[in-house]
Amino acid sequence: MMFEKYILKSACESIAKYAERNAFYIDGTHYTYRQFAERVSAIRNVIRAAEKYEQIWGLSLHDDLNTYASIFALWMEGKAYVPLHPSWPEERIASIKEQVGCSNVLDACDAQYTGDLLDDWVEAREDDLAYILFTSGSTGVPKGVQLTRRNIAAFMDSFWKTGIDITPDDRCMQVFDLTFDVSVQSYLVALTHGACVYTVPYGQVKYLYAASLIQEQGITFGAMAPSMLTYLRPYFEEFDASSMKACILTAEACPVDLMEAWYGCAKNTEIYDFYGPTEATIYCTYYKLTRGGENLSLNGIISIGKPLANVQAIIIRDDGSLVEGQEKGELCVAGDQVTPGYWKNEEKNASSFFVRDGVRYYHTGDLCYWHESGNIMYSGRIDQQAKIQGFRVELGEIEHHARTFYENERRVIAIAFQNVQNLTEIALFVEAQAEDTKPLVEHLRSKMPHYMIPTRILFEPTFPLNKSEKVDRNALKEKLK
Repeated sequence: MMFEKYILKSACESIAKYAERNAFYIDGTHYTYRQFAERVSAIRNVIRAAEKYEQIWGLSLHDDLNTYASIFALWMEGKAYVPLHPSWPEERIASIKEQVGCSNVLDACDAQYTGDLLDDWVEAREDDLAYILFTSGSTGVPKGVQLTRRNIAAFMDSFWKTGIDITPDDRCMQVFDLTFDVSVQSYLVALTHGACVYTVPYGQVKYLYAASLIQEQGITFGAMAPSMLTYLRPYFEEFDASSMKACILTAEACPVDLMEAWYGCAKNTEIYDFYGPTEATIYCTYYKLTRGGENLSLNGIISIGKPLANVQAIIIRDDGSLVEGQEKGELCVAGDQVTPGYWKNEEKNASSFFVRDGVRYYHTGDLCYWHESGNIMYSGRIDQQAKIQGFRVELGEIEHHARTFYENERRVIAIAFQNVQNLTEIALFVEAQAEDTKPLVEHLRSKMPHYMIPTRILFEPTFPLNKSEKVDRNALKEKLK
């Protein structure tokens, strides 16, 4: 059982070997592996005592030891979880719970420790679920990406084959929201190798807190979104990240000039660009940058590299045929890291997956081409999605909720654009005369997470049309310059 080998057994070995060493640093407090183990054991008792048997549990997310312990407790009990963020609108949480059919929710568990429960794992199959992550949906209803134990184990196997090495002496930074899959990598690679996880508390300014962790705690490894470094860039001259031995940039396109500037702070660091949709379990390709050398890029964006060990990749034309040479097409991926599909959404599954030569592939929606070196060059999205603060957002969902506010009597268009700092923001165009935007913004905040709220709302009496009599999105985008 690969999941037991790469996750449960490895974590328990860390607990046994390094019981008195630090496993977590959360909001200024260290917690040992022994303390972590006690919380896992206590929470397993809570799960076992639940009146209603459910395979999938809700997990209310907090930046605390109990939340991380709950994940392992559920896995050891053979169960899966769906993360629920307390800051989300109640309507969104209710929609997710209803879709999954879970009434059991672990929330700030205060169970008492009565003894170790670390060895008798409940038997589970590799194709059983590990967790479900709900992402933005174009219909206004969040869609759930199912990740199995096989998916997670395959990812861990792939990760270690990149050559990144984590030891018990490492201090690993975890800056991502636990609703975002990179967080899983951030704590798993540390806990399965006896290292310490340093988290960013909710409510903190992430890039400032992360910077303080790197300098004051001597962080040696971490994954970050390029946007975090963009915010830090004005302080690069006084910022020292020389403690870092390896750094992963992920969740967004990675600009060459930002990486070159980052090298000035991260003087001893190996830098990697990792790419991957949630559907392919955290990452599916990677590119190791060369300090002081030439790095492959397209339009100033670093290559996303080559497929991980347990991933197959092809690039296809609109008709499904393989591209030739350096022709652009859609990147599609297959292998043990690819999700079995969306939760109870056969229509989405039918459009997102296909079988070619007996292999099941996922449509990433990303426009790419093969470089002659065998690396993949990223050119942009082919659909109406955007990455905001590392989160994937369906522009259609924003439009849906805006139209609902106007009772579908006005046309609205959401457009992703780059601001002066080269960060992605969302603008919402409304076909109407200018008016107070506060009621609309309040409505959107009641329906969506904060990162999906448009930063600019503009009114146009009449939308421009293109030759096909469709709204000319390019013309609207020009108005943002």
